[in-house]
Amino acid sequence: MWPVLIDLGFWQVPTYGLLLFTGIALGLWLASRRAGTVGLAGEKILDLGAWVVLWGLLGGKLFLVFTEPRHLSSLSALLGLLRAGGVFYGGLIGALVAAAVLMRRYRLPLFLTVDVLAPGVALGHFFGRLGCFAAGCCYGSHCDLPWAVEFTHPKALEISGTPLGVPLHPVQLYEAAFNLANAVFLAWLFRRRPPAGSVLGAYLVTYGIGRFTIETFRGDADRGFLFGGALSTSQGIALLMVPLGLGLLAWAWKRQGSVARGPGSGKDKG
Repeated sequence: MWPVLIDLGFWQVPTYGLLLFTGIALGLWLASRRAGTVGLAGEKILDLGAWVVLWGLLGGKLFLVFTEPRHLSSLSALLGLLRAGGVFYGGLIGALVAAAVLMRRYRLPLFLTVDVLAPGVALGHFFGRLGCFAAGCCYGSHCDLPWAVEFTHPKALEISGTPLGVPLHPVQLYEAAFNLANAVFLAWLFRRRPPAGSVLGAYLVTYGIGRFTIETFRGDADRGFLFGGALSTSQGIALLMVPLGLGLLAWAWKRQGSVARGPGSGKDKG
């Protein structure tokens, strides 16, 4: 792991922060270009995206406190919270709330706009998980497989409680690979011009399934627990995301079919 990319003593550049910034910037740039292909103003998408990112980061921190209150136990723990990445699901909820409010203000079509942004969310998450691996946070459970990793940097233990010198699943890389593949899939789906809302629906389904599966290899306490430890907090949210995504997909395609038939079609005349 390499938690600090540049260390000048008086000034440090954390690897996680740089990778997260790279993912956000690249995702927003691609979203602005994608917006132009469907008649949306790229500059509005950039402005919207910047606010969505800000609220997403805030939501991620708040959700981290909710799942792991120890981050408020002392000043040093609070400083560790500022360095930690946060919980992605909290960030997603915060981002969706901000997007819903701002799209109304900017007079942007809801579902087409979120379809434009969805592939960038997956791409940004790819870079974020690489940052998690560099920082040692969001670590995996014990692993006896040949690709197991061992964290040795004391900052991993200090910031995230990561066990040192123990072979663990490189779960951060599992999820990074999944998110990269998902970003490519969602970008391909967007180019197919499906009904508005379909790309977001597909994201909710694919990410929900992928995250639920990958969570079984997580070993950190920050993921939280539900139902007496039967599920992690993220798995519980994933169980809600999948049917929500399937419902959105069904609604989007049904709505397009209704519009295509039109009020004068024979079927509608019934």
